[in-house]
Amino acid sequence: MELLTQPSAWIAFFTLTALELVLGIDNIVMITVLADSLPERRRALARKAGLALAMVARIALLFSLSWLLGLEEILFELLGKEFSGRDVILVAGGAFLLAKATHEIHVELEGEDRASQAARMG
Repeated sequence: MELLTQPSAWIAFFTLTALELVLGIDNIVMITVLADSLPERRRALARKAGLALAMVARIALLFSLSWLLGLEEILFELLGKEFSGRDVILVAGGAFLLAKATHEIHVELEGEDRASQAARMG
């Protein structure tokens, strides 16, 4: 019951709800676009199967997230800071997102590098 009175718990709940809504809408749009490329008689089955698979995948991801939050055992210490499995995964994920975003921004602003352009042309 104490969890219900903590503002941080409510903020986390509403953030997770908003993310689930956005990702759910994205799933519906993607499944609809892909199903529309099928013959008419198979579209309904493809939509139902796609939504079922998306739901199962979303539930599995939520269970894995709850497992991840339980990784609190200290693995090592670096520069006076203790790191658990959860910390390592979060830092690695953050580093991946930063690297991916930087790469995408670079490609968008600068275009592809000359080596990849030359490889495609020749």
